[in-house]
Amino acid sequence: MGITIQNITGNTAMVIWPKMASCVDSFYSIMYHPNWNSMLSSYSRKSFQREERVPTTRSSFVVENLTPLTTYIMCVTCQSANPSSDQCRVFNTLERDPASASNTKKELALGIWLTSSVLLLTIAAVLLYGCLHLLCRRRHQRSQERNRTSKQEHEEPWTKSAAHASDELSRQSQHTQDAEEKHPGGIQLATIIENPSVCNEPIVPSSKSQEQVPVTGQCSAIK
Repeated sequence: MGITIQNITGNTAMVIWPKMASCVDSFYSIMYHPNWNSMLSSYSRKSFQREERVPTTRSSFVVENLTPLTTYIMCVTCQSANPSSDQCRVFNTLERDPASASNTKKELALGIWLTSSVLLLTIAAVLLYGCLHLLCRRRHQRSQERNRTSKQEHEEPWTKSAAHASDELSRQSQHTQDAEEKHPGGIQLATIIENPSVCNEPIVPSSKSQEQVPVTGQCSAIK
């Protein structure tokens, strides 16, 4: 069986073979290997680096991803058989195609652009999260300051009223002390009036007035 290699480029090659009437397997094996050396390598299946399988209904196949300016050997055989010398062909790939090089550059540029876009989007997401976190923190601090200010405003009137009441009590206490110093007898009488229970006890005359106040008269006056 003779096979032919056509449409050889830097990365691809088409292999064509006649259909094998004696091949009862379900597919053909297309085996190829770069830098073939017939002196060191045999035609066993283990000697081939790559293998493609195609249905027996086909009689051609395009091999891709070849290396430019490289010598290859390609064989076509049945599924379970080792290839023979008449089932193989040696060919050389050409230089890299301009279209393929352009596609490679486009793919490289596209990969760089996609990587840069993902990186920029990640940085933007991190910055946005940081700004939102800082804004929420500032709003929380402002809310706390407002609550403190409102609490202080509510506490100031109570403090002022308490201070005012304390001042009033101090004034009344001072006024009472002054009145006691000026009129001790009158204060004593006022104390008796406020406390009727002391009417049953004798009243000690004041040292300054030297006057005795009748007990019965005071009690009657209180009653």
